[in-house]
Amino acid sequence: MNIKSVDISLLTPRLRQIPDAPSKVFVSGDLFSNDEPAIAIVGTRKATAQGLRTAREIAEELSNKGIIIVSGLAMGIDTAAHEGALSAGGKTVAVLGNGLDKIYPAQNQNLSKEILDKGGAIISEYDIGVPSLKQNFIHRNRIISGLSLGVVVVEAPKRSEALATAGFAARQGREVFVVPGGFKNYNYVGSHGLIRDGARLTSSIKDIFEDLGLENLDNKLKNKNINEIEVLILKVIADAGTPMEVDKIIQLTKLDAQKVNQNLASLLIKGFLEETEGGYTIQ
Repeated sequence: MNIKSVDISLLTPRLRQIPDAPSKVFVSGDLFSNDEPAIAIVGTRKATAQGLRTAREIAEELSNKGIIIVSGLAMGIDTAAHEGALSAGGKTVAVLGNGLDKIYPAQNQNLSKEILDKGGAIISEYDIGVPSLKQNFIHRNRIISGLSLGVVVVEAPKRSEALATAGFAARQGREVFVVPGGFKNYNYVGSHGLIRDGARLTSSIKDIFEDLGLENLDNKLKNKNINEIEVLILKVIADAGTPMEVDKIIQLTKLDAQKVNQNLASLLIKGFLEETEGGYTIQ
């Protein structure tokens, strides 16, 4: 496994801006840049067959929409989420709570290889040789949410690391989405607590897209002729959620100024963007 150390200055802006951001991460594979849309899917290790199926289906549907799936490579819901993304031909990122010289759990060695083979990444803030200690997993959850626009919780019992991830997401200003379950099902006690505390109940990815403001962008991409550079610019602006100045767009897309300005003009003409006092925003 080829492992490289990545300084915070090279991390995605979304992760750099979280409280207690890591100073660096260790990466194997291709960690997405330019703040491409990413959504985390987390839940219990002791998932039911229905929970596993739900996590896979959500990951598949989001991947088919061009969303990167982030999770923690744990057994149960995490594994199902990674597998769902891969089955749809999408990219997925696994965040570990130990050094990347060892895949934990060992049962997911083959899954980790497939993640890398299909263009995804495995990352950790922990150096080579650091073991998989319990406190590391709680701490790494802030990176799972920090990489993502929002977190989808599938089956979280009363005591679950998924609840910690949801807590980090809320403090980071991320949306938390919860798939509801049966009234007396223990695996949903924590999930339903999140809903009572203000998390968004969700029954389909349509709910997720609407709440994150991705629905209009997705519909426009289907209905209009648009090139790859324009897609990249739109995703960067959509991910920011606020008007963006051209210099910031150039910085995040890593394109030259002339290309950015040409494609911004095209997007204005096509009706994707409007120019405001604060910068460019999606119509």
